[in-house]
Amino acid sequence: MNKKLWKTLLCSAVAVFTLIGCGEKKTSNYNVLEDEFDYLITVGFSQGGPESDWRTANTESLKSTLIEENGYELILEDAQEDQERQIEALREFVKKDVDYIVLSPVVETGWDTVLKEIKEANIPVIIINNPIEEDDSLYECWLGSDFTKEGKMAADWLEQYLEEQERTEEEINLTTIQGPIGTLAQTERTEGFMKAIQDNPNWIMLAQQTGEASKKTGKEVMALFLETHSNIDVVIAENDEMAFGAIEAIKDAGKTCGPKGDIIVISYGAGKKELEAMKAGELNAAVECNPLYGPKIAEIIQKLDSGVSLDKKQYVDEAYFDTSMDLDEALTVRKY
Repeated sequence: MNKKLWKTLLCSAVAVFTLIGCGEKKTSNYNVLEDEFDYLITVGFSQGGPESDWRTANTESLKSTLIEENGYELILEDAQEDQERQIEALREFVKKDVDYIVLSPVVETGWDTVLKEIKEANIPVIIINNPIEEDDSLYECWLGSDFTKEGKMAADWLEQYLEEQERTEEEINLTTIQGPIGTLAQTERTEGFMKAIQDNPNWIMLAQQTGEASKKTGKEVMALFLETHSNIDVVIAENDEMAFGAIEAIKDAGKTCGPKGDIIVISYGAGKKELEAMKAGELNAAVECNPLYGPKIAEIIQKLDSGVSLDKKQYVDEAYFDTSMDLDEALTVRKY
């Protein structure tokens, strides 16, 4: 009996035990009678590259979740931001007959041929983080952040904050330092936030310009905003580095920011550096962009292994942080 057929029959048998309530662990490769895993689910993970703290935390989350004690074997390949290297890794996963492939693509296009090869090998693919512009029948689902929801969360936070400050009737002048134009994060974060403008006619968006996701450019853009507009109340920076650049530009212009300052600063990411900036009183709030995909990927694999159908889009859980929270406690558990 070949490996794939054996696993299919075994998963079906274990699923029956799960449905009738045998045992506490409900992973489809877990033998509830023997109290052990009958086999390890092999996962090939092609990571795009290690270029940021976020990506490092993303990789570590999979490495710490997809372990033997949880019924997995993880094969990790880092593409170093090279698509050809990534495609080569995917073909190696096929040769090794892995059970699942997780792909964090470095670009959106150029995956059609290799994904068809993987589909012919009957290996399910989970796309994470960056989307791809290919036929969605070639992969099981995409997992990432709900950027539109993040944008709405930032707007909801601002609305509540202004209400607490008794500024709901005041004209509020906003600027946005956007991420790289056309990326999913930039498009959806901007869209999610801008919907709140319609509900708050006293909110005026003075200017929006890309900061290219860099601290240097973010600082330059904020400096330009400050030269052009003397009445800025709020700046939304669509990533953490641009927020830090904006804070420097505000200080250089002789203004202040944060809860006791002239300008409200909101960012996206909510990593340790941003929590520290909140503690320092320079940043008001940060909407989380959660890199800890490991548990959600394990959940998706177990559902697929048990024959459960999934929505094509899957999202990680995310929240926001601000200066009213216990940031010291948050920093003790923050992994990125």
